[in-house]
Amino acid sequence: MSPGPVAALGALLLQFPFDPVYLRSIVRVSLYVSCVAVALSTAVSVPFALLVAFTDFPGKRLLTSVVNTGMGFPSVVVGLVVLFAVSNQGPLGPLDLVFTTEAMIVSQFVLAAPPITAISLAAVSAVDDGVRDAARALGGTRLDVALVTVTEARYGIATAVLAGFGRAISEVGSVLIVGGNIVGSDGVSRTRTLTTAIQLEARQGRYETALLLGAVLVCLVLLVNAAVVRFGGGRVRR
Repeated sequence: MSPGPVAALGALLLQFPFDPVYLRSIVRVSLYVSCVAVALSTAVSVPFALLVAFTDFPGKRLLTSVVNTGMGFPSVVVGLVVLFAVSNQGPLGPLDLVFTTEAMIVSQFVLAAPPITAISLAAVSAVDDGVRDAARALGGTRLDVALVTVTEARYGIATAVLAGFGRAISEVGSVLIVGGNIVGSDGVSRTRTLTTAIQLEARQGRYETALLLGAVLVCLVLLVNAAVVRFGGGRVRR
């Protein structure tokens, strides 16, 4: 991982006017919620993309169109739907998830899954049929064929994960609705993320602080992108 973004992030953190405990807490909440949501989305979306790519069935094109349409879901609508689902009157009411990081994870999962699915499906479908035929000819099982396909499409899948992570960590509307932007009396974030903190600072006229928080967010995204590209697809091109 390049030391450039790490050094830049460290320099930015030294410039903040407020408690470093508060800053670390909003960074922790942002990364926790987004990383868990993207990990769950990837675990669901990639197998689903493989299933759709390997299977011919009526309505396949319609299903693909629905998945692509999902990439443009309005985040505030997703937030409202999730808030209703976790409210006392909703189906998840007994779990008491209102204004928690778990509700935020659900919301970001819904937002991240469509881009991960759509881009993974495109990457898997682009793998040459000869690769699958060769795997079958060598006696490979369906699982073996799927693993070979994923290996060939790993750069595209890494791109899908990055797209999902970008959608999740940059989200404001839905996490504000379901999370409540809460900070405890001890100054530690409960559900406040970098994006909701930026929105709050800008609304209160503290633009310099908002810009610094935005720079921290950009550095975090760069670090995650570098890690995913390095371990997920950095050696794909030959």
